[in-house]
Amino acid sequence: MWGFLIARISGAWMSVQGVFKTGVTTESGTWITNCFVQLTGFLVCLALYLFLEMGKIPVGSLFKIDRKYMLLGGVIGAFITFTVIKSMSMLGPAKAVLAIVITQVFVAYLIELFGLFGVEKVPFSWSKLTGMVISVIGLFVFKAK
Repeated sequence: MWGFLIARISGAWMSVQGVFKTGVTTESGTWITNCFVQLTGFLVCLALYLFLEMGKIPVGSLFKIDRKYMLLGGVIGAFITFTVIKSMSMLGPAKAVLAIVITQVFVAYLIELFGLFGVEKVPFSWSKLTGMVISVIGLFVFKAK
């Protein structure tokens, strides 16, 4: 229950953030907007770490992670910000977010299905595939004029 509530809050924040980032880009550049977004995100995270976790979780724990490629999340985040800005400016917020979410679900299911990146492997499910196909059809219905 709480997981779905938090996910819905996340989705709402992502939609609002995408509109904000795209708006800033219209008066500046894509990469400078991306820099600002990443920098302000870093500062907020640093402040929250110092306030909530410092002394409990050492910074050095990051360097003890076995699968070092997992540390590329921030690098990927820069490209996520770029692609969100571009897709929202080209498609509008609703279509862009719908396409983004459908792709997220599809890729997440493939990650689970093949057990990629250390995620527990799940068996193939026709109902999940059907749900994804329906969501893609929904995107085309939503896009239709």
